[in-house]
Amino acid sequence: MRAAGTQIVCVSGPADVLVAAAAAEAGLLPRARRRVLLVCDDAPVPEAAPPWDEVPGFARLRARFDAVLSWNEAIRPFHPAAWTPRTEDVPLLERHFRKLWGLGDGRVELVLGAPDTAPAQSVARVFTGAPLHVYTAGPAGYGPTRGKLDPLIGTRVRQVLHLDLVPGLTPLLLGEFGAPARAIPADAFRAVAKEVAPAVTGVPEGAALVVGERPSDRAGAEDAPHAEMVRAAARRGHDRVVFAPHPASPSRHAAGLRAEAGRLGVDLTVLETPVPVEALYEASRPALVVGCASAALFTASALYGLPVARVGTERPLGRLTPYHHPRRAALVLAEAVLPGEAGGAPAAGDLDGLLSALAFTMRPQVRPALRADAERYLAAGAWDARWFPRRRLTALGLPGGVPRRLAFLPRSRAARRVVRRVRALRKAVGR
Repeated sequence: MRAAGTQIVCVSGPADVLVAAAAAEAGLLPRARRRVLLVCDDAPVPEAAPPWDEVPGFARLRARFDAVLSWNEAIRPFHPAAWTPRTEDVPLLERHFRKLWGLGDGRVELVLGAPDTAPAQSVARVFTGAPLHVYTAGPAGYGPTRGKLDPLIGTRVRQVLHLDLVPGLTPLLLGEFGAPARAIPADAFRAVAKEVAPAVTGVPEGAALVVGERPSDRAGAEDAPHAEMVRAAARRGHDRVVFAPHPASPSRHAAGLRAEAGRLGVDLTVLETPVPVEALYEASRPALVVGCASAALFTASALYGLPVARVGTERPLGRLTPYHHPRRAALVLAEAVLPGEAGGAPAAGDLDGLLSALAFTMRPQVRPALRADAERYLAAGAWDARWFPRRRLTALGLPGGVPRRLAFLPRSRAARRVVRRVRALRKAVGR
């Protein structure tokens, strides 16, 4: 493989830097005369979140790169998650960025997170024809590609690099383009995380660790699940808890969480420095890691052998819309392979079949070849009804849905009218 003049590594958070650096250490990325880090901060309000690329621990990581660039600054005033270049502007933009970043006319190679997100797509479109190496840092990579990716981007992908979060399971991301999936060795990842560990200070050893979820668009929406995680740690007998907010979280004072911890008699430490959670694993060896479906929960279990407790997947999974929301794969996989609050390993079952069924039901137009595998898995019946709602299975004509001869009922006005009358009658009788 011909070495690139410049290799641009695009990252959107500290965990991405760990994964990309580990891939390079393991020799999974091609050689390049110049390797630069492009920070694409797609937090809801990037200006309000702490600048994770300036914390002390990041200095050790940035030393691996010849330069650190900011995508946010380059496209300001547009938000990275909401802007993609117009086709007619691409040639001009490529010339602009080559001049801005001193790339010259040399060969460029891109290392991206999931290319179905706006920042990654934008960078890939600007540098038309550049080979792509995709990495995935979390469980969402085991699910299907979001929507139909432009073949001009998908066919340029040389490989999908991933952490082995579920040993023996192969991610489906970009599988429709035949991109091979390659696991990043756990030793390489842990070695990079260990370099950042000295930046972790003031964290008690052996405490329970609550890993924060990515903030939603609704202010305060993440407070309730985090409070439940602290309660779960307390119910497991832990009176010392460390809370690690998501790096994109605009607020790190966690006043509501502190109040709940005080009510429970729990000594709560809120991590002020947005370092990768894996650095905490190296520095303080938590007695328990509590979370919902974040990558940190999977890395704790699979790469560090730490006890974990999955909390709060039921509510978001039941309310997640649309059905093909990319978080669905992470939530379902968390329920399938991670122990809940009560402990004990779940019965994983046929994980390959589960992923095939999930990928087909989420994105049938992207992975139509998985229908037979999905039918086989669903016909066996060893799955949770919350993972595959009957309405979705009926719409796709899959086992578990309404039988084909009765499929007209959900669309029948007369049938819905009868159901409403029966419900009204039941309420009247109940009074």
